[in-house]
Amino acid sequence: MPKLQYKHYMLGLLTVVAAFNFLDRYVLSLVLESIKQDLQLSDSQLGLLTGFAFALFYAVAGIPIARWADRGDRNTVVSVTTALWSTMVALCGLMGNFTQLLLVRVGVAVGEAGCLPPAQSLIADYFDRAERPRAMAIYWMCSPIAVIIGYLGGGWLAEYFGWRITFMIIGLPGILLAILVKLTLREPRLEQKTHSVITQPSFKVVLNTLWLQPTFRHIVLAFCVTFFFGTGISLWLPTFFIRSHGMETGELGAWLAFVWGVCAVFGTYLGGVLATHYAAGKEGLQMRTIALAHILYGILFVTVYLSSNKYNALALLAALTIIGAAVNGPIFSAIQSLVNDRMRSVALALIFLFANLIGFGLGPLVAGVLSDLLAPKFGQESLRYALLMLSPGYLWAAFHYWRASHTIEDDIRKVEPVAGSMETTAAMHKIDTPELSNGRAWDLGKP
Repeated sequence: MPKLQYKHYMLGLLTVVAAFNFLDRYVLSLVLESIKQDLQLSDSQLGLLTGFAFALFYAVAGIPIARWADRGDRNTVVSVTTALWSTMVALCGLMGNFTQLLLVRVGVAVGEAGCLPPAQSLIADYFDRAERPRAMAIYWMCSPIAVIIGYLGGGWLAEYFGWRITFMIIGLPGILLAILVKLTLREPRLEQKTHSVITQPSFKVVLNTLWLQPTFRHIVLAFCVTFFFGTGISLWLPTFFIRSHGMETGELGAWLAFVWGVCAVFGTYLGGVLATHYAAGKEGLQMRTIALAHILYGILFVTVYLSSNKYNALALLAALTIIGAAVNGPIFSAIQSLVNDRMRSVALALIFLFANLIGFGLGPLVAGVLSDLLAPKFGQESLRYALLMLSPGYLWAAFHYWRASHTIEDDIRKVEPVAGSMETTAAMHKIDTPELSNGRAWDLGKP
């Protein structure tokens, strides 16, 4: 397959894999009320199930898996972890109590931790700095694609067959995707017959390199804040529409498939195209735009929960979804440009580590606890006011993206000369090796 054709095939396949990586989370958010009634759970237990229990193992497992990916065959990493999470998702439908479901969700978390960092590292090998915003925007269309499949298909499946059968059905395709990844994708490190003299930096060196970048520190903080308020809001949003607006899962799934799916696909692609055409190589401008988008995002979320009409709320949700999705391509493109290829997976895994532990881990739980605390006063509407209290948090994230805009281009320029120097050194000192043994480069002077 020609290189140009292959890299677009690779991008498309990894996007589909990532879509299934997100799929079970959206289906889970849609069937929380059904699980609550079936297993007799509280909102706090649901918050723990969707938040900290998942996030802890997702975040912690992500680091060693990312190190594996940075050292070796990223194709194998994606394939193995895809098979793992898909099997665990299918098993969710067989669980009979809270503890069993919690343990299986831990298995899902460990598997899903191995998808996004190595996949984006692979993509960055084939798309240069100017192309990356659009490539990452296409890749991050995985989330709205998952929304469309999850809320539209999952909504009707849950309504007609129940939440258990729904999880079994959505888990099986991932096993086939894992096989396809293994058989059709290739690791560029293993294909080269001559390998540059590069040693894998130690974990301490990676941490030190990232910590010294002010841009990276602000992006980590922005992710933590966004994940805390974002997951606290989004995982409970379907339940809000069911409780406060009396919507059924089938109807709600269809609406969210359009609002969070179609609108997010449009917004994600639009953001990548605009960044590529008008701000290519101008990451400072991209970060300032992202900051402004987060301010508007938080304001619109407040109006969603203040609206008494479900159609007005859904229309406002559609508008903020387009705005929020447009930032995905530029954000993840910038992260890949801040480090060299032997640190990319770990850099992203570290961001997800803190963001998931602080944000994903605590956000849904805090929202559930707030809802329980407000229930004596507001009754059925307690969730509405709990989510309303969380909405202004996006302004905090905007602050960190604005600060990152001041330093990001200088930090990227510090990385680019190093990369160029390494390539020059590699051209001068090459050694012939049939393949990259265990994913490690060979040192000069060592057998």
